[in-house]
Amino acid sequence: MFLGLDLGTSSVKALLIDDDQRVVASASAGLDVERPHPGWSEQEPADWIAATENAVGELHATRPAELAAVRGIGLSGHMHGATLIGADDKPLRPCILWNDTRSHAEAAELDADPRFRALTGNIVFPGFTAPKLVWVQRHEPEVFERIRKVLLPKDFLRLWLTGEHISEMSDSAGTSWLDTGARAWSSELLDATGMRADQMPALVEGTQTGGTLRSDLAARWGMAAGVPVAGGAGDNAASAVGMGTVADGQAFVSLGTSGVLFAANAGYRPMPESAVHAFCHALPDTWHQMGVILSATDALNWHARVAGVSASDLTAELGETLRKPGRVTFLPYLSGERTPHNDATIRGAFAGIGHETDRAALTQAVLEGVTFALRDNLDALRAAGTELSRVIAVGGGSRSRLWLKMIATSLGIPVDIPADGDFGAAFGAARLGMIAATGADPASVCTTPATAETIEPVDDLQGAFEDAYARFLALYPAIKGATA
Repeated sequence: MFLGLDLGTSSVKALLIDDDQRVVASASAGLDVERPHPGWSEQEPADWIAATENAVGELHATRPAELAAVRGIGLSGHMHGATLIGADDKPLRPCILWNDTRSHAEAAELDADPRFRALTGNIVFPGFTAPKLVWVQRHEPEVFERIRKVLLPKDFLRLWLTGEHISEMSDSAGTSWLDTGARAWSSELLDATGMRADQMPALVEGTQTGGTLRSDLAARWGMAAGVPVAGGAGDNAASAVGMGTVADGQAFVSLGTSGVLFAANAGYRPMPESAVHAFCHALPDTWHQMGVILSATDALNWHARVAGVSASDLTAELGETLRKPGRVTFLPYLSGERTPHNDATIRGAFAGIGHETDRAALTQAVLEGVTFALRDNLDALRAAGTELSRVIAVGGGSRSRLWLKMIATSLGIPVDIPADGDFGAAFGAARLGMIAATGADPASVCTTPATAETIEPVDDLQGAFEDAYARFLALYPAIKGATA
């Protein structure tokens, strides 16, 4: 058996697979996000441990024999979070999360230094880790002076599981401190932000062992002591491993809290001016590009909260038949936007609302707005030298066939729906745990799932979607500066 642990923004998931990669059991425990000020987004690292205890504890209670048979553990987690650790290995403050934009001014300052784009291959986005540390240095100097280590969220879980300060390449590439081509920390960039190399965790590849399970936790869960814990991956790279998106040209679209258009690359292809991320993949000698939008299902869930009904009820009102876009245009920039705008201060907007606009029209506009933001990402990937011929759909939003029809039609490429199964980040983490524990060939483990259905573009609606996309493109510059 192999265990995957995925630290998500809203929950921790624990998933067990067997030697044949069949999902045997899973459990999850919820998490909350604190937003003490506009643009802030934080979580208490202690809550991650409590949620992991609950999820693994449930497996221990319901599947003790299978948990006892675990021979490898893999980790996945949301990226960019600044988890600041003191001399006692305890957090010094709440973790500043990936969708926190308080350090937008610091990010712009770092991005103006050409060394950052040259070495990391990326814009310094406000959500990345390095500008958060500059913010802490300026606004919480007493905390900054006590920092022993800076860990990414999943690597704080690793510290608790193993006692080791270790990270891996895919997650570390999102800090603005990694020389992404060389797959190593850059002392030059660390120095530029007032940090030292000894404050960084050691680096391994995602398929390598990054610590072993502590004996006290093993005893508590009825597991063998010394089970290897793989380097693992950031959530998107872990999802790619789970979907088998590891070879050049393979791609997926993720409709989770955020939205991602992800393409695996055999080589390193940075083009930071496109606002496309160029990161290390979880497998050695591989990289990936991705466009990221900050609010995908998050936008639909926001609309559901305002409407006072569930997101599934809202989408059910629309049915599954694709129709031409409505008159209402929605910008899904509830937390700012990354690709292609790199704009932390922009906020969302509806345009074209009239007396005839009802709840269903607003729901349609929200789905279309996220779709067009993903189309923005496709155009950015093309500008960065990557053409996509099809994508696999993943994430909670992919359960909406209507949404996938919108995406296929707007992007102009087929969208594959995998056969029933759990192929997300927790599954990818379990695969990495398997590789680290057994030494298996990553290519033989990271296969693609069978396709249950392919959503083709609706040809006779593509013109209408192009027209609506043009309205979407015109709206951002029209309101820029008016929503900050």
